Amino acid sequence: MTESLYIASLEANSGKLFITLGVMEMLSRRVDHLGFFRSISPVPAREDNHIQLISSRFHLDQQPEQMIGVTHEQARSWIAAGEERRLFREIVARFKQAEEQCDFLLCEGPDISHLSDAFDYDISIRIARELGSPALYVSSGYRATAAELLENIRVAEKTFRQLKCPLPAIMVNRVDTKILGEAEKELREQCDSTIAIDLLPEMESLGNPTMGEIVEALHADWFSGPKTGLQRDVRDFKVAAMGPANFLNYIEKDDLIITPGDRPDIILTTLGAIASKNYPSPVGLLLSGGLIPEPSVIKLLEGLDDLTIPIYSVSSDTYRTAMNAAAVQGRLRPDNERKIARALGMFEANVDIPALEEKIRVTASSTMSPLMFEYSLFQQARQERKHIVLPEGEDDRILQAAEILRLRDVVDLTILGEESRLRSRAATLGLKLDGVTFIDPQTSTLRDEFAETFFALRKHKGITMDRAFDTMSDVSYFGTMMVYRNMVDGMVSGAVHTTAHTIRPAFQFIGTPADVLLVSSVFLMCLETRVLVYGDCAVNPNPNSEQLAEIAISSAKTAHMFGIEPIVAMLSYSSGTSGSGADVEQVRKAVEIARQRRPDLKIDGPIQYDAAIDATVASKKMPDSEVAGRATVFIFPDLNTGNNTYKAVQRSSGAVAIGPVLQGLNKPVNDLSRGCLVADIVNTVAITAIQAQNEEDIGR
Repeated sequence: MTESLYIASLEANSGKLFITLGVMEMLSRRVDHLGFFRSISPVPAREDNHIQLISSRFHLDQQPEQMIGVTHEQARSWIAAGEERRLFREIVARFKQAEEQCDFLLCEGPDISHLSDAFDYDISIRIARELGSPALYVSSGYRATAAELLENIRVAEKTFRQLKCPLPAIMVNRVDTKILGEAEKELREQCDSTIAIDLLPEMESLGNPTMGEIVEALHADWFSGPKTGLQRDVRDFKVAAMGPANFLNYIEKDDLIITPGDRPDIILTTLGAIASKNYPSPVGLLLSGGLIPEPSVIKLLEGLDDLTIPIYSVSSDTYRTAMNAAAVQGRLRPDNERKIARALGMFEANVDIPALEEKIRVTASSTMSPLMFEYSLFQQARQERKHIVLPEGEDDRILQAAEILRLRDVVDLTILGEESRLRSRAATLGLKLDGVTFIDPQTSTLRDEFAETFFALRKHKGITMDRAFDTMSDVSYFGTMMVYRNMVDGMVSGAVHTTAHTIRPAFQFIGTPADVLLVSSVFLMCLETRVLVYGDCAVNPNPNSEQLAEIAISSAKTAHMFGIEPIVAMLSYSSGTSGSGADVEQVRKAVEIARQRRPDLKIDGPIQYDAAIDATVASKKMPDSEVAGRATVFIFPDLNTGNNTYKAVQRSSGAVAIGPVLQGLNKPVNDLSRGCLVADIVNTVAITAIQAQNEEDIGR
C-alpha cells in the first residue's frame, strides 16, 4: 500500500516549498519510487515552479499533468457554483492515480495566499482528510511574537482535531532568530506532546531574488559582462542619481545598481568598487531609460578581460525600473543549486529528521539512487565532524563547493591561498564563506615548521633544508603536511593539478601501513537504482596477481565503509574455467590470494562483466557462484580496461562517477579530475571526511 504525507499550511508567507524540499530530500534516501502531488495548483502543471523544482531535483517518473489535482481557476469556479464535493472528488481521483505510480506520495496543500475569499480557512485540512493522509502542518513565524506563534498552533491543532485529520508533525518556519529559544520552549511546554514540533529560523536570503530572476522578470537585454551564472542573490537595490564620490558611500554587498544608461561615471565607479578591496561587491548593473553609454565607454568595457559583473539594460525609466525590480520575489528554482543547498542546510540543521521519519513511518528503500547516496554521504559525514583542506583556492569551483559544504554543514574547511584575494573573489562571485579558514603557504608561519618536518622525513633522499623550505610553498605539499601533522583530517585536490602532483606528497610522507602493498583507487558509480564500486581505474597500470588481490581487498573495505555490501567480482575476458591464458591465470591466482587473506569475503573470478552484473547471464555462465549476477565491487585486470569501462558506463548510462577515491594511505588524500564539476568536489570532500572517520581501516 502506498504511503503518503500531506503538507498543509493555513497562513500566508509560511515558506512551505522549503519544507517540501527538505521532506523530499529526507524521503529520497529511503523510498524506491517517490512521487509528488499538488492538490490545487495556482497555474497549469508545466508552469508550476514547485513541480519543476521537485521533479527536476528528484528525477520523478511522473509527468507534470499527473502531479496536480486541479488548478485554482477550476477550484474557484466549482466553489462558486456550490460544487465543493465535485472539487474534492476530482482531487481524490487524481491523487489515487498518482499513488499507483509510486511507493510514497508527498502531497502539498494549496497556498492560502493565492486563494480567494470563496475558500474556507480549513479547506487544506479537509482535503487532507478526504485523501486519508496524515498531515505535516507548516505554520508561518514571519514577523510573529512567541505568543502569536503559540496561538496559531493552538488554532491549527484544534482545527485538525475537529476535522479528525491525523497531525503527526508541526514545523514553524521563518521564526525570528531573536525569539527562537523562547518560542521553542513555549511550544514544547504548551502543545500536544505526541506531535513532533520543529522551529526553523527566518533566512532572508532565501526570499531574495537572483540577478537572473530580475533580468527575466523585467525582460532586460544583455549589454556587457557575463551572460551566465546569474545566481547571485540581490539583497537590495541602489538607484544611483548622485555623483560618484557620494555614490560610493552607499554601495553595499550584493546590491543591484540601477542607473540611467547615459551615466558612464556610475558604471565605471561600480566597476572600480568591484576591483577595489576597500568597497563591497555589487551583484550587477541595470541601465534604465533605454539609454546606452557612448561608443568610447563601450570600447572600454569590451577591452576588459575579466569583467565579472553582468550589465543589462531596460527601456523603462529609472523610477519604474526600481519599482519593477523591487516587486520580483526570489524562488527556489531547479537551476539554483546554491539556494537549494542553503534551504536544505537550514532544514537539516533545525529538524529532528529521525523523529520525523518515525512519526510518518517511512519504509526503508531497497535501492540507492545517486541523490540518495549523496544524501547518505552528507548524513554520515555529519555524524563525526571532520576538517578537510582544499589546496586549490584560486579555482572558482573550489570556492563554490566550499559554500555548499558550509551551507549543508558537512565539514570544517581550510582553503589554501592569499586570504584577501580569495575572499575578494568569493565576494565577487556572491559566495558566503563564513566559518572557512584561509591559509597562505607563502606567508604562513607554519611554512618553517613544515619545512623542518619535511627535511627530517626526506633528508635520506638528499633533500636540503633550503629545498624543503621551497617545497613547502607548493600548495599540494603544504596541504598534505597539514594532514600529516594532524592539523586537518584529510585533503582533496586535483581540480587544477595533475594526479601525480596531488598524490606524490602523500606517497612521500603520509605513506601506507606496513601490511598494505600499494595505494589504489576506486570510483563509486552511482547508477539509477544502485551504487557500484569500480577498481582500480586511476592509479596502477598493470597490477600483478598480488596487487590485484590487494586492490580487491581494499575496494571491499571501501565499499563497506560507504554502506555497500562487498560482493567482489575479479573481471577477465572469460568466466570460471571456460578460458585460459596468462591474463586469465593472473586473475585466477589473484582470487586465490584474496580468499586466503580474507576468507570471509564473497569473491569470485575470473568472471566477465555481464556475468557479474546480470543474474540471467550468471545463471548460464556461473550458476553455482554466490557472486555472479550480484556483484557490487568490480576489479578490473588493468588500468586500460578499468579507465575505459568506467568512462563508457558513465557516458552511456548517465551514471554519476565519484572519484577516484584513493585507498591504502595512512590518512585520506583524494584526487579530482581537472574537468570536475562543483558537485564532484562536494561529494569527494564528504567521502574524504567519512574515510577520516574510519582512519584506522583506510589502509588495512
